[in-house]
Amino acid sequence: MQPIPRKIEIERFGLEAVPLARKQTKWFEYAGIQLAFSVNTGNVLVPALAVLTGGLSAGWAILSTVLGAAAAFFLVSLLSLPGAKHGLPAQFVIRTMTGTLVSRYFASPIRSLTSLYWFSVQTIGGSMVVSALAERLAGITVPAAVLAPVFALIMAILALVGFDAVKKATKWFLPLLFLGQAAMLFLIIQFSLQTDSPLFQAGGTFAAGPFFFFASLAFVQYVSGVSASSDMTRYAKNVQHAFWGVLAGNLAGFLLTALLGTLYASLLGSMNPFVSAGELTDSAVLLSVMALSAIVSMISINLSNAYTGGYSMLNAFPSLGRVNCAILFGTGATILSCFPILVSQAEQYISILGAAIIPLSAIIVFDFVFIKNRSITDGDLSALMTGKKHVNLSAVAVVIIFIPVYLSIPSFASPGFIVFFLSGISYLLFKKIRG
Repeated sequence: MQPIPRKIEIERFGLEAVPLARKQTKWFEYAGIQLAFSVNTGNVLVPALAVLTGGLSAGWAILSTVLGAAAAFFLVSLLSLPGAKHGLPAQFVIRTMTGTLVSRYFASPIRSLTSLYWFSVQTIGGSMVVSALAERLAGITVPAAVLAPVFALIMAILALVGFDAVKKATKWFLPLLFLGQAAMLFLIIQFSLQTDSPLFQAGGTFAAGPFFFFASLAFVQYVSGVSASSDMTRYAKNVQHAFWGVLAGNLAGFLLTALLGTLYASLLGSMNPFVSAGELTDSAVLLSVMALSAIVSMISINLSNAYTGGYSMLNAFPSLGRVNCAILFGTGATILSCFPILVSQAEQYISILGAAIIPLSAIIVFDFVFIKNRSITDGDLSALMTGKKHVNLSAVAVVIIFIPVYLSIPSFASPGFIVFFLSGISYLLFKKIRG
């Protein structure tokens, strides 16, 4: 007799630890999850902008953004370790690093805003792709403004289910995602051969300022994940599975993201390779594959955005419970998905978010690596369980000082890198001075 498969249920684990019996996710499953999150309309923005506004060739743009993203991914993988070891969500663990008040009333709102922003960007961009491909494939005109809130609502409901939905959905989506990305890569290579345009040199060159600026922008975009990675890895089999799975999946996924984003930008002047790929073929099969791939890529990344964003709200408002926080996040995300300006002004919004994200991420990383020696102790956790509200004055000082510093540094000077290291070093000095 065949066993009855376990039904997917709405996750109700809040700020408490996940039971040991549920911690069974292996490294290759995490790698698959991160791969499924990677290639989408939001993530290709920075590589494409490195070509279109930075004037870099595709080759230099790939190297620039991959270096910045890789630095962020390494730190994100490090901060996945507390979740894997203790089964606790990221924002709750971060209380041991930033202090309870900073974590609840600054770090969590910033993380929620970041997740809301990227959820809406992915939804708007994905809706534009689906609208364009539907018209190209079947002559059906459905405005992206109509599709975006519908897709947002569907994804918010899926994220409400929790980690099971994320894990199973990405496993089902991966084959279709790879097919769609392979089709896009095939079409741009074919276009390059037909027009005799060199793949990695067309339309740009090397300049140190844009190279380091867009490396910094990629770093800013992904380093905020240090305040969320434990949300996923609290289900990991052990810390090794968490670290290597998250790192491998992120690196491989972003390399493919940067490749597609920069090639389409340099050869076609496009900021959205999903739409441009549809203009390179009349094949109904290829158009259908790319349309489905665009839909599932949007869904997979936004399951992550909504899942981690909901936990950030839960840390700020524990009395609401996980389910209510997920519903609240989904409502806000659906509303924001009605504003396309979030995509057209992406460079400015990423930089503005970075003003708060970078000092905060530096505090988290430097505290975990240099003060806690990459381990949260039982004493740290016991202090959390007492419910005592702890103020980390060193963290408060760094945030107050370095938000205006970040905003005052010219964009060409790569403020993300500079402020991250200055914030981290200053934090260590303040902690040493205060004993």
